[in-house]
Amino acid sequence: MTVDAMRDARDPWWIISSAAVALHGVVPIEVGDVDVLMSVADAQRAMDQLGVVPIEDGASALFRSTLFARWEMPPLVVEIMAGFHVAKGAEWTEVLPRTRVSLPLDGRVAYVPDRAELAEMLRLFGRPKDLERARLLT
Repeated sequence: MTVDAMRDARDPWWIISSAAVALHGVVPIEVGDVDVLMSVADAQRAMDQLGVVPIEDGASALFRSTLFARWEMPPLVVEIMAGFHVAKGAEWTEVLPRTRVSLPLDGRVAYVPDRAELAEMLRLFGRPKDLERARLLT
């Protein structure tokens, strides 16, 4: 459902975090939701098409996005993010993958960062669950 919902994207998009680790074939891995990183324009279009409303206060002490929404219809919640940043000390670092690997998924194509970059991203997030996912990727 996620890949189908992203089919009209004009800019590169990626599945990141635990779902991306699973798509890379890592087991065992627990996937609680699907995190999709897109451009602001594509995220707005996807949200409009899916009938989801951006969450105004979607920021946390660790993460913030220019545009953020949760699509709750699929079996796993899909979090759509654009302008995604992670806090490192007093600084905010934008998360924008440099790599884009296409992986087959039920006759469709899903896009994720390559394994090394995904592990680097998870280490940047720094939470224990992210550090464990990074370890499993390498």
